[in-house]
Amino acid sequence: MSILVTGAAGFIGSALCMRLLDQGNTVIGIDNHNDYYDPALKEARIARHLNHPGYTHIRMDLADRSGMEQLFAEYKPRRVANMAAQAGVRYSLDNPLTYIDSNILGFAHILEGCRRHSVEHLVYASSSSVYGANKTMPFSVHHNVDHPLSLYAASKKSNELMAHTYSHLYGLPTTALRFFTVYGPWGRPDMALFKFTKAILTGETIKIYNYGNHRRDFTYIDDIIEGVARVIDQPAQTNPEWDPFHPDSASSSAPWRVYNIGGNRLTGLMEFIAALEKSLGVEARKEFLPMQLGDVPDTYADVDALVKDFNYQPSISVEDGVERFTAWYKWFYGQ
Repeated sequence: MSILVTGAAGFIGSALCMRLLDQGNTVIGIDNHNDYYDPALKEARIARHLNHPGYTHIRMDLADRSGMEQLFAEYKPRRVANMAAQAGVRYSLDNPLTYIDSNILGFAHILEGCRRHSVEHLVYASSSSVYGANKTMPFSVHHNVDHPLSLYAASKKSNELMAHTYSHLYGLPTTALRFFTVYGPWGRPDMALFKFTKAILTGETIKIYNYGNHRRDFTYIDDIIEGVARVIDQPAQTNPEWDPFHPDSASSSAPWRVYNIGGNRLTGLMEFIAALEKSLGVEARKEFLPMQLGDVPDTYADVDALVKDFNYQPSISVEDGVERFTAWYKWFYGQ
């Protein structure tokens, strides 16, 4: 089928394009190729599938209203996977309006395109950051998420609310996937694993926030893509048991769903760094610092709903995932 993938030059978006093409789909990829991080990495990602006969690449910003209208009218995708977003919690502290343009205005244009052109299913990237001030572990899609700690998190929660409105008013099936700390080959240079690897190999000191007491549900890219691909194939359904007097925050009387997608394993930051040191054969020089504004101490996904509905089974351990990343990093950067 014809599938539109936004953020097609991004870490997750480019990997998803390759998976969908391998399945025999026609893929329209869109990305604005901004310079939030090295655009050369984005070009290298899409070079892997740019010449595939089933792939079309469009360089455009989601905030371009007329451009998005034209794109939907011309290509008429049956399904849409929105992996585009201005990412990064820390960047949002100094550049809040960038998140409004991409994550809210751009998402509104996607919703409108889906509505006007009878898209069968919209799957979109949400984030574990929506859990914000929550402390109950593991994070469940049935928990309240009304206390985000960054504008990035707030923009992702806004996407879920906006999607519900379109699902309710227009019957548009929408599914949110709350990603938990995705890592792996071709990853983002602003993420900890990428930054740590670069610093260790160049003999620089790595900065470890919250004095190393962070814990994360690290999720390998292949496990993420497997989950996303399965969800795309099954449009969101209404919950016939949804009770407006006791509303479930993960489903609705509309065709709207929310799922966590994570590795389903809580890993301490120092354990993660130890796996990286072992893989590289080098002990890191470390500087321990307080927790940064907008960050959260721990993230841990309850993925029971995704397992039940899609038979999702993350399979890559942190040790294996880190080893695969470092092998790619040394190959890509010739080290």
